[in-house]
Order: sequence, then structure tokens, then C-alpha cells
Amino acid sequence: MKRSPAKAGVAAPTLDIERTQTGVRIEKRLLKVLKGLAELKDMTLGDLLEGIVLHAFEGIPPFSAATLKQIEQLRVLYGLTLSSSDSHHLKERT
Repeated sequence: MKRSPAKAGVAAPTLDIERTQTGVRIEKRLLKVLKGLAELKDMTLGDLLEGIVLHAFEGIPPFSAATLKQIEQLRVLYGLTLSSSDSHHLKERT
């Protein structure tokens, strides 16, 4: 079901959901970038991740051009050089 975007100046209704705690392992620099972005956007890491995934599930880019610039700055700051082409080739050090 597609939702229409909220009109400017009009808050979208809230939706009741149930969240669960999870123990996800994630690459250290990637996590730093995500936490930094969540802080810049004044949201929780969980809210940011939910938004990214929901956009991805619908094939919609999750970030504006301005946010992508912020992400690039965070990537440089935290030394994140991984790209999407690396995603299926990562192996954790033992």
C-alpha cells in the first residue's frame, strides 16, 4: 500500500508499531557514519535505519543531495572507503 506524502506544514499521522531489540553486527566505520548522520538529523539510529530500509524496499532513494553531501563528509571523517560493490565481499577479521 502506497501512502501519499504529508503536505507541507501538515504532520503525518503517527503509526503504532512494535519494536524489538536486536544484536546486529556492523562494520565499525559504517556504524560511525550512521550514528553521525542520525545525530545530524536529530533522530535515533534505529529510526534512521528503519527509514533507509523502508525506502530501499520501495526502490526509493532515501537521501536528498544535501544529505548525501553530509554523508560524504562523515565518510571522510571516519575513513569509510567501502562502497556498495564491496557489500558481498566483506570478511570479518578473526
